Amino acid sequence: MFKSPNQVKTSLLSSGLLAVAMTLGAGAAQAEKDSGYYGYGQVATPEQIAGWDIDVRPDGLGLPEGRGTAEEGEWIYEEKCASCHGSFGEGVDGYPSLAGGEGTLSGDGRPHKTIGSYWNYTSTVFDYINRAMPYTAPRSLAPDEVYSLTAYLLFMNYIIDDETFELNQDTLATVRLPNEPNFIPDERPDTANTRCMSDCRDPAAIEIKSQASPSLAEELAAAQGDATEAATESQPAVATVGKSVYDQSCMLCHGSGLAGAPKVGDVEGWRGRIAAGSATLYKHAIEGYQGEAGVMPAKGGFMNLTDDDVKAAVDYMVQESL
Repeated sequence: MFKSPNQVKTSLLSSGLLAVAMTLGAGAAQAEKDSGYYGYGQVATPEQIAGWDIDVRPDGLGLPEGRGTAEEGEWIYEEKCASCHGSFGEGVDGYPSLAGGEGTLSGDGRPHKTIGSYWNYTSTVFDYINRAMPYTAPRSLAPDEVYSLTAYLLFMNYIIDDETFELNQDTLATVRLPNEPNFIPDERPDTANTRCMSDCRDPAAIEIKSQASPSLAEELAAAQGDATEAATESQPAVATVGKSVYDQSCMLCHGSGLAGAPKVGDVEGWRGRIAAGSATLYKHAIEGYQGEAGVMPAKGGFMNLTDDDVKAAVDYMVQESL
């Protein structure tokens, strides 16, 4: 959950990638006049750039407008965060703790890594909440809510001592975390490639020997459609899809019982759930559910999964738990 020096460097690299993308786009435009160049790509639109330019730097660059206090954040935290992270940030049922652990990094015991004991930048707290929390509904919080939650977590870790202190796009970067001085920049290069400095090949001299057929995309789509149709006609194929989704997206919790999730193969643990019917199981898995045993995030937190993917995974887990 913390932003390491590598990630900071990645944030800086992302800006470079944007520049490269725009440069390549410009090269594509030039290609119309110079047939000796590649001639691929297009100029990145402002909307495309904005879609990638989402990181927040330690100096506060990238923070949205907004404001919040620890006093306001406490109520939001209790409503949307405490069920997993605990009312005091201690962590519940395997979910990470967010507070405590001061002085545990240098002792003989196991280090307790939290915002107050280990993280390096305050911007990371905001950025992570903004992108990934709450677990059951990521990217659902307004900027004011994220600022308020960040302020409350800082207050919980005794990093700020005034619950009415206003955290906003201007003040957030002024709050420094205790462990920041113990992080050092990673000076290693981003790539093993070396830049050509002499006798370099002229890009204009590079010739394209062959190009993919314009219909290749249609051919691939048709082949994929045929495979999908064949899979729907075969129960073993459906089971294979379900196992694949389970292995990639569900096993972490349902393979170990983490956070109260019923383990695959636990007949007693699944008996009542199976009795509720497939429709209920599908609904809880797709939309999310909070019960006495714990929280089931919508689609397990993998919002890229289709409803059919989730249903296939549910069917697989049920079949393995009869």
